[in-house]
Amino acid sequence: MKEQRILMGMPVTIEIAGHNANPDDFERLFSYFQYVDDTFSPHKATSETTRMNKGLLPLSECSEDMRTIVRLAEQTRRETNGYFNVFKNGFFNPVGIVKGWAVYQASEMLRKEGVWDFFLEAGGDIQLSGLNDEGQYWVVGIRNPFQPQEVVKILRLSDMGIATSGTYVRGQHIYNPLSTEDRPIEEIVSVTVLGPNVYEADRFATAAFAMGPEGIHFIEELSGFEGYLIDKSGLATMTSGFGDYVAPSAAGPGSRITS
Repeated sequence: MKEQRILMGMPVTIEIAGHNANPDDFERLFSYFQYVDDTFSPHKATSETTRMNKGLLPLSECSEDMRTIVRLAEQTRRETNGYFNVFKNGFFNPVGIVKGWAVYQASEMLRKEGVWDFFLEAGGDIQLSGLNDEGQYWVVGIRNPFQPQEVVKILRLSDMGIATSGTYVRGQHIYNPLSTEDRPIEEIVSVTVLGPNVYEADRFATAAFAMGPEGIHFIEELSGFEGYLIDKSGLATMTSGFGDYVAPSAAGPGSRITS
């Protein structure tokens, strides 16, 4: 059973394998993603993010979830030597960490209900669990950044997260926070990261992209992570273990695509 809705300004897809999928699980998760958007969106006048940026809401009076995100963002900043930073020109924008975190939280909600075979995606950030309807690993394709209707790699995955940071959907929107030049990263066009869950994959994909070509070496050094980087000339570089997840066959009609 599969359903997709536009939430948080992007397609959100929930797919639960098996014929006993509960429609209530879909409603519960979609309502949760709506709550996340209402709380964290920097584009909504009533969100906590907007009110914080306007000086109307101190962090001490924010929700527990907001305080958690601020703490996790600071932890990620330290772990990436400053290449991940939710503050730009004095404004707080948690989008770079919230999306993967929210997908992971939704996956935990399903598991608490005893659902173990599922695919969750929000704008290219994916959490995979168990097996698909055919009793096999989930199939995920990495989009060609120069020909978005094509895929460059097909992966077979289970019980892990995958996230891609790139310029071909949202344009050049990731900056090097350590640079004195206020310009986006131009040397690379996408970084895909595999990790133990989608929250971990998402935050490190964002940081790796901000590092430019050196980002793939950062992922190589992370235990439990693999990466695939494409530069502006189309040259791809992968970490040493990434090939273990690559399927030998072409994408089939049931393939999911990460952007």
